[in-house]
Amino acid sequence: MESVTYIAWIVSFVIVTVAVTGFAGRFGVSAPLALVAIGAAVSFIPAVPTIEIEPDLVLYGVLPPLLFAAAIRTSFIDIKARGDSILLLSVGLVAFTFVFVGFTTWLVLPSIGLAAALAFGAVVAPTDAVAVTAIAGRLRLPRRLVTILEGESLLNDAVALVALSTSITAIVGVVDAGSVTLELLLAVGVGCAVGLGIGFVIAEIRKRLSSAVLDTSLSLVTPYLAFIPAQLLHGSGVLAVVLAGLFLGYRSPSIQSAEARIAESLNWRTIRFLLENAVFLLIGLSLYGIVQDAIADSPGFWPSIGIGGAVLAAVFLSRVIWIALTTVLYRVGPSWLRERQWRWRNSVAVMVSGIRGVVTLIAVFLLPEETPYRGFLQLLAFVVIAGSLLAGLWLPWVIRKLRLPAPNIDQEQMQRRLLMAEAHSAGLQRLEDEVTDDVEELVTRRLRINATFLTEGSDAEEPGPRLADYTRLRHAMIEAEREAVRVARSEGRYEEYAVRAVLAAIDAEELALKATAPRSAPEVLPGPVPSRITEDGQDEGEDPDARADEVRRAAAVRRSSSA
Repeated sequence: MESVTYIAWIVSFVIVTVAVTGFAGRFGVSAPLALVAIGAAVSFIPAVPTIEIEPDLVLYGVLPPLLFAAAIRTSFIDIKARGDSILLLSVGLVAFTFVFVGFTTWLVLPSIGLAAALAFGAVVAPTDAVAVTAIAGRLRLPRRLVTILEGESLLNDAVALVALSTSITAIVGVVDAGSVTLELLLAVGVGCAVGLGIGFVIAEIRKRLSSAVLDTSLSLVTPYLAFIPAQLLHGSGVLAVVLAGLFLGYRSPSIQSAEARIAESLNWRTIRFLLENAVFLLIGLSLYGIVQDAIADSPGFWPSIGIGGAVLAAVFLSRVIWIALTTVLYRVGPSWLRERQWRWRNSVAVMVSGIRGVVTLIAVFLLPEETPYRGFLQLLAFVVIAGSLLAGLWLPWVIRKLRLPAPNIDQEQMQRRLLMAEAHSAGLQRLEDEVTDDVEELVTRRLRINATFLTEGSDAEEPGPRLADYTRLRHAMIEAEREAVRVARSEGRYEEYAVRAVLAAIDAEELALKATAPRSAPEVLPGPVPSRITEDGQDEGEDPDARADEVRRAAAVRRSSSA
């Protein structure tokens, strides 16, 4: 009966998540904030059991797929182009927040000890990739700014968790500068090696898979294949998952079929939606248990309010100070930095985009039992998450007041048209190489003008050689078009949004072509009849339709030979 209860809770989570997110979107309310608020309210209902978060379950079960889903959608080319800005935020800002918030916590709560205070600074340092992506998509920020925010939120988790691990070691033992440096190098080195190694192995396997179902199934376990070995080898599992996702997302056009890419995209969008929103609901549901633990070791009601306000202010202030210093550095630094300087309006937008979420929730529950004021620190982490979500409500207003330039639609369409024209040119060149004398002129003419040839039927019951020639040659053209886009991307001649849009259009056409392509005719000679295979690979036995077709074709052959 306990298993049934678990299943009922999972179903309830999904229903509540979908319903609240749908209504929140309809009324223009922040879905994460609504889920946290509803979960918090429900947690105080006596009939609802107290939710105790198992940190390892969330760390190993929820975080890897969330990071992987974000990484495969993130452009490696864009991150490489903005690498300096992303490193300043994902490494520099996390380190600064770690120290600034840690010392602030120690000053307002001296009895906690410096090691525990720094551990809490690492807990609240990373921003939430989910919330940042949602904001960026809703507000139509400049693409450079979106790339920086997404890159920061993907990579800063690894830095924060390494800092947390070091602080936890200091809580339960003694650390020195040498061991900290060694641990950091080991985490980064092992994480990078495992992530790139898993990405390379999965890419080689995917090249040899012809089934979209098998390809997607392999994709679903990839984040765990990267995360778990990296963690067991004392590396950064977060970094391993992110690098594997970036690598596979970049190689996707050359290692996957169009059907597999579309299926993977839809599946990961669904998984990401359910997990990310369910986690925010879980944050709210855990509030009652957090409050109960906090009451046991809190310094008192009014001191707790003062400490919470000071910590929340330190979290926001650390981001403002660091980004202001970074902006000045870009303006007065070396020439190569001045060429890439930020505008102050962009800096303000980055300052107000520091929303906390999933990683902060996971990290605070990783604090060991020996941590002073552990329950109170968990409550402070909840205050930081809720406070940043509330501050996110002001973000659309701030962005509108800054009047940041939205992406230029005309320019983006022009890039897409130019790249599509380049791809079509490569396809036509491939057509000239593939066409032979036995192909009808009608086929080649309609291929050249890209007409809707497939919608025009034939008098024959079965598709004729004309349609087969069209399908074969169009497949060859599509391969040439896709290769031309890959070459253009590798040469950096187009923005990534244009590359992805054109590749998606080519994938859609290839999928439509596959759906309407003629089936190869079975042999008329007697032999075993093909089995009916379902989409999940199950053999249902002899296909009666295929047997009927075999009988009709054999009879037709006998009639023609007797004639």
